[in-house]
Amino acid sequence: MKKISLLLVVFSLLFLIKPEKNMAAENLQAKIDSMKAGAVLKLENKTYQGNIVINKPLTLVGQKHTVIKGDSTGNVISVKAPQVTLSHFTVEGSSMNRNSAEEYAAVKVYTNHNVIEHIRVRDSFHGIYLSKAFHNTVRYCNIKGLGKGEIAAQGNGLHIWYAEDNLLSHNTIEGTRDGMFFDYANHNQSYDNHISNTRYGLHYMYSDGNMFKGNTFTMNEGGAAVMNSNHLTLKDNQFIINYGNQSFGLLLLQANDNRIEDNTFYMNQRGLYIDQATRNFFKNNRIVQNQIGIELWASSNDEIFTLNRISENTIPAVTIGGKGERNVWSKKGFGNDWGRSFPLTDLNQDGIGDFPITYYSSLHQLMEDQELTTLFLKSPAIKIYEKINATLNENEVMFRDSHPLVSKNNSHHVVVWIVIGLAAAVLIFIKGRRKYALHLEGMEGKHKG
Repeated sequence: MKKISLLLVVFSLLFLIKPEKNMAAENLQAKIDSMKAGAVLKLENKTYQGNIVINKPLTLVGQKHTVIKGDSTGNVISVKAPQVTLSHFTVEGSSMNRNSAEEYAAVKVYTNHNVIEHIRVRDSFHGIYLSKAFHNTVRYCNIKGLGKGEIAAQGNGLHIWYAEDNLLSHNTIEGTRDGMFFDYANHNQSYDNHISNTRYGLHYMYSDGNMFKGNTFTMNEGGAAVMNSNHLTLKDNQFIINYGNQSFGLLLLQANDNRIEDNTFYMNQRGLYIDQATRNFFKNNRIVQNQIGIELWASSNDEIFTLNRISENTIPAVTIGGKGERNVWSKKGFGNDWGRSFPLTDLNQDGIGDFPITYYSSLHQLMEDQELTTLFLKSPAIKIYEKINATLNENEVMFRDSHPLVSKNNSHHVVVWIVIGLAAAVLIFIKGRRKYALHLEGMEGKHKG
């Protein structure tokens, strides 16, 4: 009996010393349950135990060292009421179970008109998951996954499923499976997000009418994979150093009527990879220093390229699987700037080359037959192969730009060479006339003699 009493005393003392540790979950959930709708709960600089369910409109505001930690069995925070605001704390420890009926997340939102901001996510399957949720805002969140070695074992940074009219802005995502994953999610807007070290920075399925502006996708296996989706706008995004044997800055697969403007595709395996796509419009993009600037499969038709800078790529553009003759490389008299690889003259100084550009290549045959060809694109042998086939296979037309733009970087040099050429011609003409005059004088002297 004395032993039992002693144990009870010890347990009570431990409980009194660390009450927040023993009752954190009950206290936080109890506080939420006891609050009136619309109230504000200010969290302290300590760790609260999840998993919690928010079932009424309210605001949770944390501090620098506020943590809500799950027990690894479900969602850490489930938002099941509208008009909830979560801000300024860390969420960690969702279930990592891939075989459950539900996909778990640090924060899972099932409702509309919520704000998730300045949230840090660690050690969770999905980061923030919008499930059939509309008109929500997710901004200034920092989501860090397990890293590239664990890609298959984790979920996505932002997962948007059957969710529409949401705003996703100024979020930083690193080391998750995919940075942002959209599935049957229409009319969402994504601005100024930074995504790195994922499988795909953006993975996009069966989702229409969305806007992506000012986002940065860097050091991913693929920058953005847009599949079976239409009427998107991608503007002012950066697709930089997305690497790997089959990687790309932007993939369009069975994607139609999309508008791609003012983006940068720099140092990717492929800048643009277009397959089974129709009526996409590419304008004012910078496609620079990729191994392949544009890989365009002949299954894609009615693509329009105008006012793009496509320069300093190992291969500027290649058409695979056929000729792809229905694609257009200029619009309303404006083609593309192909850089120093295609010197142009512009005698009337209108910024348009005096002659069309036609690019011949047989490289597509190697790429179709041998996938590993892409590993050797920077080899000098490829350049020799291209030059030989350009002269021997004039039917292998990769593109024809009827109105190529004079490169802004080289236009001054072109003008200088034209002036030098004209001056040389004038000098030759003058010198020729003098010789001719001297010749006539000599003939006259002989005649008089």
